[in-house]
Amino acid sequence: MGHGMAPARRMKRRAALAVGLLPLSARAQGSWPTRPIRLVVPFAPGGTTDVVGRIVAERLGARLGQPVVVENRAGAGATLGAQQVARAEPDGYALVVSSSTSHGVSPALYPNIPYDALRDFTHIAMIARSPSVLLVNPSSPVRTLADFAAAARAAGEIRFAVAGIGTSSHLAGVRLAGALGVRTESIPYRGAGPALTDLIGGVVPAMLDSLPSAGPHVRAGALRALAVSGAERAGGFPDLPTLREGGLDVVSYAWFGISGPAGLPAPITDRLSREIRAVLTDPATRARLEELGGAPPDTTPESYTAFVRDELASFAPLVRAAGLQPQ
Repeated sequence: MGHGMAPARRMKRRAALAVGLLPLSARAQGSWPTRPIRLVVPFAPGGTTDVVGRIVAERLGARLGQPVVVENRAGAGATLGAQQVARAEPDGYALVVSSSTSHGVSPALYPNIPYDALRDFTHIAMIARSPSVLLVNPSSPVRTLADFAAAARAAGEIRFAVAGIGTSSHLAGVRLAGALGVRTESIPYRGAGPALTDLIGGVVPAMLDSLPSAGPHVRAGALRALAVSGAERAGGFPDLPTLREGGLDVVSYAWFGISGPAGLPAPITDRLSREIRAVLTDPATRARLEELGGAPPDTTPESYTAFVRDELASFAPLVRAAGLQPQ
């Protein structure tokens, strides 16, 4: 009986030796995750990026069996937080909420950006997108998008407040002016809050802002919304036309996704992709994202990477044409 078991024991020892020869990272992938995952949000708490990141982090952590801990690292057009993850170990324990700012506008805006938005990241999934909304004060004689277009063409320009130079809403305004064939005069603020306050107070005539921050003011009647910049009407504001419906070929979104460092192992990337897809198809999560302006299309790592590549290509000439400079 002893002699009969020897071959089996030898096979087990060989298998154990083979596992021992594997790199530690390869062995760890099978049980990943075994500790909390850090999700860097490259903006201050309270903004749209932070809100979206926390919605997904809570639900993703529940599915992975480990907490996904949000860490806010704001600064330099979202490049500080993105850089931190680009330099992290590709072990699945450091992720970033990539966005139209950190992986779209900032690479074109900052000449010495410390990362390559494609080469230095593994892009996993888009998690949300939010159109901008064109806003005026309720006392304005401009009541419709057609009114706005006529007034802008008569003046030869549009003047609008922006939440920051190079934000997605700012570039939506640049695109809108181009579609109208007029100049732009943007009035920069340090955030959407102060800009909205001045718009409500009648200090500035118009603004483009993301739906999550502007929506409550529109519902309260403090601001008049004229149109949204999405390809379709926004779920939370079905009566608002799109800019395209008004004859202006402008489609613009702020978008958000989950990315990791370059070289993230395929098993971890695939697991994250599957779990994020499950989170986003949950009816309660999808309804919450719709409130913020729109849930994303179903994305894969390949399609999200291609999307980021296309956005980089579209933002670069727009930033140059607008003559934007980092603040």
